Amino acid sequence: MKKTSTLALALALVSTTPERPSFAAPLQPPTSAAGVETRRKALEALLAEHWDYTMRTNPEFASILGDKRFNDRFSESSEKAILQDLEEARKFLARFDAVDTTGFPEQEQLNRTLMVRDLKERLEGAKFQSWLMPVNQFSSPHLQLPQLVPLLAFTTVKDYEDYLSRLKQVPRVFAEIQELMAKGRSLKLMPPKILLDKVAPQAEKITAIRIEDSPFTRPVQKFPAGIGEADQRRLRDSVLAAVIDLVHPSYARFAEFVKKDYAPAGRSEPGVWSLPDGEARYAYLVKSSTTTSMTPEEIHQLGLREVARIEAEMLAVAKKLGFQDLKSFNEAAVRNPALHPKSRQEILDLYRQYTDRFEREMPKLFGRLPKAKVEILPTEEFREKEASGAEYFPGTPDGSRPGNVRVNTGDFENRLTLSIETTAYHEGIPGHHLQGSIAQELPSLPPFRQQGFNVAYVEGWALYSERLGRDVGFFQDPYSFYGHLQDEMLRAIRLVADTGFHYKRWTRDQVVDFFHAHSGIEEVEVQSETDRYIAIPSQALGYKIGQLKFIELRDFAKKELGAKFDLRAFHDEVLGAGSLPMEVLDARLRVWVAKQKGPPAVRSPAVRSRTSRTTRDSARTGPSRSSDARCRGSRWDR
Repeated sequence: MKKTSTLALALALVSTTPERPSFAAPLQPPTSAAGVETRRKALEALLAEHWDYTMRTNPEFASILGDKRFNDRFSESSEKAILQDLEEARKFLARFDAVDTTGFPEQEQLNRTLMVRDLKERLEGAKFQSWLMPVNQFSSPHLQLPQLVPLLAFTTVKDYEDYLSRLKQVPRVFAEIQELMAKGRSLKLMPPKILLDKVAPQAEKITAIRIEDSPFTRPVQKFPAGIGEADQRRLRDSVLAAVIDLVHPSYARFAEFVKKDYAPAGRSEPGVWSLPDGEARYAYLVKSSTTTSMTPEEIHQLGLREVARIEAEMLAVAKKLGFQDLKSFNEAAVRNPALHPKSRQEILDLYRQYTDRFEREMPKLFGRLPKAKVEILPTEEFREKEASGAEYFPGTPDGSRPGNVRVNTGDFENRLTLSIETTAYHEGIPGHHLQGSIAQELPSLPPFRQQGFNVAYVEGWALYSERLGRDVGFFQDPYSFYGHLQDEMLRAIRLVADTGFHYKRWTRDQVVDFFHAHSGIEEVEVQSETDRYIAIPSQALGYKIGQLKFIELRDFAKKELGAKFDLRAFHDEVLGAGSLPMEVLDARLRVWVAKQKGPPAVRSPAVRSRTSRTTRDSARTGPSRSSDARCRGSRWDR
């Protein structure tokens, strides 16, 4: 799918280094109120036009958001369509660049700034032709198509007829993808063979599912009450026929192509350094995921320091439990039946228990709470082997579909319960679900910001939110607290492993060995995590980089404001502008802190006046989520 498609779960985010944003009043000539209003309306209209284009060219994304105008089609994935999309981006950039925002409210200036930034980043990344490597074991059309189905609304006959139209287009989707793959192969733009060897079995597994249980036929297994029996029979027969005659044969051809023609040509090295322009490609991806100017070497060293710091905390917990070192603790945990789930259902029940418990504590930490609900569901069995431990899928803006946390319950006997509590907070409440739902529920921002996605912000917030369990007295079980630390260790290891693969030219065995040396993470997750870093270079960096920025800003605000510091107000503010690049978040929070401090104290020779107490900023604006080049994928991974 094209880059802005919600199905494109491995977001190819890009980055430039724009001027540091300023939120002070611009020092520009005054303009008439009428002139400012005219330009504001022009920008609003241009944003609406761009959003409509995004929906039209990314119909899956539109459907997931509840916009059914393009419900009967899939995105065009041919290279011709991709290049045309880039040309449209150039045209939009020129038009947004020409908008003069002098005199605009701060949020409207930010609308234009973020849109220009993201369009520039997207165009900058085009030189790497990442669309010619559209397949891996983690995020590819053969997995994305069945994942889309439960995110669609089926309430009317037309919904089913639109779905049938989409099923009939599956052969075209795979044909276009295979053309991109073939061209990438000719240019030596290839994913690693070790990952491609997993793809054909995944596709074959989907078609091996009984037709009655197929993810593609689930919509016709049960119909809403408003659809008559005759229509039900017609639609059921038509969908079954389309899956048997069109979908399954397309999967079979795709699997055969991958197995015989594509996977054998996969590159031997796991790192992107081995691709054409590999060093520049990775530097670009790093800047994209972190939205900072940190170099791969700086990130690698930061990761090593964080690993050492967290390791010391983990050792302290282990010693309190009677173990002299982490190795003996980890070995004992693996052997301890009390730390292993007894069933798939037990894992789901624990996630629901922790989610419900934190929801009751939310008013202590947040002034603004989301209306949207969250559900805990199992990861689909057809993809659980390669899926991460848990993922979040946003709900629709209108609330018709709640957000849901998909929990991997596969191979439950070999999983540990240590990290379930902290992961529940990360994925649901107060992590992804809280942040994403608040963003969607504030209509004062244009849709491209409500649905925007910056990895460092979104994943950094979710990792920061795990620590909020400490603020409300959770993690009382020392094993659960150890799991909390171990999950933070996972994100620190990611800094080392990702840069290790793609910058320092590590082998897969080196990364696995580093995991074993510095964590007790269960083997099934070590293996899937390692392959994930190979498949999606740089994405894993955003978690720790973003978390550390949120912690830094909280410490800064607390130090500067002293007794005036209000944690609820701080959280409302960092969520009140949504998913932002780190530099923009930093600048806005420092301005907010200055406002909370109030004007400097006025002193006289006789009387020392106290600084007047300022009220909280009542005009705090709603969350933003950066532009459509960063529109969030249908899932956010742990």
